[in-house]
Amino acid sequence: MALTYKTRRRLALLVLCIGLPAYIVVAVSLVALIERPSVLVELAIYVGLGILWIIPLRPVFLGIGQPDPNVPPKG
Repeated sequence: MALTYKTRRRLALLVLCIGLPAYIVVAVSLVALIERPSVLVELAIYVGLGILWIIPLRPVFLGIGQPDPNVPPKG
């Protein structure tokens, strides 16, 4: 079942406002569990985790910034 444009917009907003801050807290907590690595390793970990969260959510965010394709053009 494909999500409608309106549903994808609402889900994207929910993910950005609630899910992403929660993911950041979890990521920082996980990195804090290990002994502090060098700055470059820590940076690589955060960059990797920063990319990792979007991979499963990519379909939700595709086309969100464009007009609703289901609305007929005015005119």
